[in-house]
Amino acid sequence: MKLDRYTCLETVHRLDDYLDRELSGSETIEVERHLEVCDRCLARFRFEAAVLDQLRGKLRRVSVPETLVARLRLALHSPNA
Repeated sequence: MKLDRYTCLETVHRLDDYLDRELSGSETIEVERHLEVCDRCLARFRFEAAVLDQLRGKLRRVSVPETLVARLRLALHSPNA
């Protein structure tokens, strides 16, 4: 009998996209189903989530010069971008 669940490898390969909320609905469900039963993958997920939270917190405290922001906006809206 084949279980219709992601393996650890399949789950770990999707963790970044799961954390970024970029998975399809069915992929999200499968990752969550796996995390409910696998302590090792859950520990890895929690570690990666904590690292992202810390990084986001630090990035919020970085001040970016307005001239850089303006140049980036211009480059993003340029037809050659």
